[in-house]
Amino acid sequence: MNYDLHCHSSISDGVLAPADLVQRAAEKGVDVLGLTDHDDVSGLAEAAQAARAAGIGFVNGVEISVTWSGVTLHVVGLNIDPDNPDLQAGLAGIQQGRHARAERIGQELGKKGIAGAFEGALRHAANPRMIGRTHFARFLVEQGVCKDVRSVFRKYLVRGKPGYVAHEWTSLESAVAWIRAAGGQAVLAHPGRYDLKGKATRRLLAEFRELGGEGVEVVTGSHTPDQHALFAELANLHGLAASRGSDFHAPGEHGRELGGGPELPLKCTPIWHNWNLTNTRQNRTASKTVPT
Repeated sequence: MNYDLHCHSSISDGVLAPADLVQRAAEKGVDVLGLTDHDDVSGLAEAAQAARAAGIGFVNGVEISVTWSGVTLHVVGLNIDPDNPDLQAGLAGIQQGRHARAERIGQELGKKGIAGAFEGALRHAANPRMIGRTHFARFLVEQGVCKDVRSVFRKYLVRGKPGYVAHEWTSLESAVAWIRAAGGQAVLAHPGRYDLKGKATRRLLAEFRELGGEGVEVVTGSHTPDQHALFAELANLHGLAASRGSDFHAPGEHGRELGGGPELPLKCTPIWHNWNLTNTRQNRTASKTVPT
C-alpha cells in the first residue's frame, strides 16, 4: 500500500486544486492520501469527494505552524474532524498572523529593490488567507530574480536573508491539543529540516510525546536515506509511530512527487497500523474477487 500522508493543494501553498491533486495522486499510484494544507482545512471536503470517485483512501489532515524554542516547526494532524471548534479557532488565529507576516515580507523585499512583492505573491495565492513564503518565491522566479523556488528561499527567505521575517506561531502544546480535540493523531513533520543542535531533537521528540504526539515523519521528500534510518531509530526510542509523505507542492517543484520515496523501514510501527480504511484501491480490487 502506497501511503502519502503529507501534501499541499492550492488551499495553502500547492498549485493544484484539491480535486486535481487527488486525481494526480491516483495516477501516481497512491493508495491512501492525506491532504495536509498549512493551517487551513477548507479543501478537505472537495478532496474527500474526489478520492471516493478515484477509488483511493483519503485522510483528513492539516499542517500546523509552531514555534518551539525559537525554531519554526510543523505538526501534521491526521484523521482530524475539520469542523471541531477548537481546531477551527486555533487555525483562524494563525491565519491572521500569517497575513500580517506576508505584508512585512513584502516590505522587506521592497527595501532591497523588489517592488510589488506582496501583491505579486498574492496573485500566486489561490487562497488569500494562506499567503506564505512559497508564494513570494514563485513571484520572484516569475520576475527572473532567481531561477527556481529553492534558490529564492536560500537567497531571500530564510533566517539572515533580506526577505526573512521572524514570526511567532502557535505553541507545540496548543497544536497537539487542537489535533487531539479534533480526534486526530499529531505527527511531527520532516524533523530533519529543523535547525536543531546537539540533543535538541531528542528533547523535542520527548516533549512532543509527553504532550500527546503520536508519530514522526520518517520518510518524507526532504529526508536523505541516512535520515530515514536515524528518525526510524528515534521514533522507536521515543515510542512514536512512523509516518510517510512526499510533502508535494507542485509538479517538478523540489523534485518531489506524490507517492514518491521508499517504504518505511521495516523496524518502524506505521502510523496507520490500526486504521480501518475501506475506500482504497486494494480493498476495491479485493472485493471484486471475493466469491459470491
